[in-house]
Amino acid sequence: MSDRGRLANHAWEGLLSAHARLMKQFAEADTWHDLSMREYDVLYTLSKYREPLRIGELHRHVLLSQPALSRMVDRLAERGLLERCPDPADGRGVRLSLTAAGRDKQRSIGRGHAAHVARAVTAELSRDELEQLAVIAWKLAGRAGTTTDDDQKEPQQ
Repeated sequence: MSDRGRLANHAWEGLLSAHARLMKQFAEADTWHDLSMREYDVLYTLSKYREPLRIGELHRHVLLSQPALSRMVDRLAERGLLERCPDPADGRGVRLSLTAAGRDKQRSIGRGHAAHVARAVTAELSRDELEQLAVIAWKLAGRAGTTTDDDQKEPQQ
């Protein structure tokens, strides 16, 4: 393997290790109230879009299998946090959006989670390193030079 290949693998291992360490910290935090971190992720993802999403679109943005996501959507809908509406472009399809209660829950939990993320990351990185990390992470995400997923997203608070 070339030096560049070894360096790429070393960087990848570091990225995965950092992700695992931070996710454990976040999962253990008293932030989530009566939601799991994965349930919050679904609410957060839906909150970023102005228009309701089909479950397949939502699936592209969360780390859950399609069946697990479908079951979670059912549970969140039963709890009144998201709703299903007919897809105007496909009468058989369904789109998902947050209810007012779901939006309130996401924002309430999100404020605490965002503060925890900021504390955890700024404790380890300087401002210059944070800027470098943002550029590199978005580049690896396939959206170099962006700070949002796409034009469909609402501005974040």
